[in-house]
Amino acid sequence: MKHKLNKSVLVIASIVILGLLAACGSEDSTNNNEEVNSKTIEMGQISWAENIAVTNMWKVILEEEGYKVNFNLLDMGTTMAALANNELDVSLEVWLPVQDASYLEQYNEQVNFSEETWYDNAKVGLVVPEYMDEINSIEDLNKHHDLFEGAIVGFDPGAGTMEVTEDVITEYELNYELLPSSEPAMVTEIKEAIEAEEPIVSPLWNPHRIFSEVDLKYLEDPKEVYGGVEKIHHATRQGFEEDFSEVDRWLKNWKMDDEQIGTLMSYVADAEEPIEGAKKWVEENEAVINEWVNK
Repeated sequence: MKHKLNKSVLVIASIVILGLLAACGSEDSTNNNEEVNSKTIEMGQISWAENIAVTNMWKVILEEEGYKVNFNLLDMGTTMAALANNELDVSLEVWLPVQDASYLEQYNEQVNFSEETWYDNAKVGLVVPEYMDEINSIEDLNKHHDLFEGAIVGFDPGAGTMEVTEDVITEYELNYELLPSSEPAMVTEIKEAIEAEEPIVSPLWNPHRIFSEVDLKYLEDPKEVYGGVEKIHHATRQGFEEDFSEVDRWLKNWKMDDEQIGTLMSYVADAEEPIEGAKKWVEENEAVINEWVNK
């Protein structure tokens, strides 16, 4: 009887221990999930060449530092709304003082727009092929309406530059229609037109890889509707600085010059996958990145 009692006690004790272990395992699992979630950053991505380049670059950098980065491919308007609604953590590209001024005005109380800039030599305007000798100013476009069939070949609807281009059409009283598409589609049309030596006019910007691939020129903008030199900022949701203090600091330290962003964009564009091109650039620029992340 005593032997049977001890055996029963052992069985009960085993069940209790297994239960405790399971509970601990469950608690560990919960803690692990919480830790993963606390280090996961939801990053907005826009299908522009420079945006794909820098978002992939930061994904490489942050994941090497123990964070997880999820991309959310959105247009500019949706990106800003998502930041305002705390559905995104960060967007890496806001052009000021002109191109994205409407978003700054609309969301200034709901989104943190950085005072710091990561690129200080941005330019925006209408471009035509270099061989179009008679067209050098936006004011020349109406005189050559039929040549362009009254069309300005654009990219993503909702992009700040597209909105400013509509203002350009109004300010210069252009008898033109701005045709939205996507950046890749617009770039393809520009290259095909130049290959055939045909006319085309489109809104473009620096930094952009296409300027190293084909000969384009900016049209003069006497009324300065596009503004002068633009600067590129980043934006975060409310509370990001508290939740990701070191990442917030790193982003504010981030600076790139023409050579750096140009090389990064080329690596990303030439790679089979954008992330592979970003990894190559990060490996070659360790000293620069260490300045951003205070190493």
